[in-house]
Amino acid sequence: MAAPDNQQDHRSRLRERFAADDGASMPDYELLELILFSAIPRRDTKPLAKRLIERFGSLASVLAADRADIIQVEGAGPGVAGLVKTVHQAGIRQAREDLQERHILDSWDKVLAYCRAAIGHLSRESFHVLFLDRKNGLITAEQQSAGTVDQTSVYPREVIKRALELNASALVMVHNHPSGDPTPSDADIEITRAVEAAGQSLGVALHDHVIIARGRHASMRALGLI
Repeated sequence: MAAPDNQQDHRSRLRERFAADDGASMPDYELLELILFSAIPRRDTKPLAKRLIERFGSLASVLAADRADIIQVEGAGPGVAGLVKTVHQAGIRQAREDLQERHILDSWDKVLAYCRAAIGHLSRESFHVLFLDRKNGLITAEQQSAGTVDQTSVYPREVIKRALELNASALVMVHNHPSGDPTPSDADIEITRAVEAAGQSLGVALHDHVIIARGRHASMRALGLI
């Protein structure tokens, strides 16, 4: 462990480097070090930052990791896990705010940014729905279900029921593939068509079903599956 004075010097240097370009040139582990300063006021945070990156693969994946999994990493207690999840939630809310009062279909890059922030790096499948008004503005974005590493349960009638409760006219469904491959499975296609059929009879349109896989995505509409 570094001596206290050396540790304060190190923290000061990191903060100065961050201020120079808001951290754009810093590697993931150094940005994570800075984040961890708030949870660990005196101890050297570099070893823990590197362990977290090694365990989860990237800064984005650390932020998206389950709280329980973070705590299992040596040196990371509930305080560290809570701070990491706070930063993650802030990023999700920023991305979601960028969608507010926008015509969703004309802001597809913002939609993808939100989806990547919310579920792109999760280790388990998570199914979300963006509920839209008559002008295709976002009413709300909600998680409908969460599953295991390779499957999630989606009930078409529940999706459409929720749309009617919100007075939504259209939907965009989103879920992630933790494997990193966004190719739709047969089950993905079946669920998509079931929700589309259920919505058509009640005046709720399904605009798309997007599969997010870290830095990649697949659109069911672009693939001709809707």
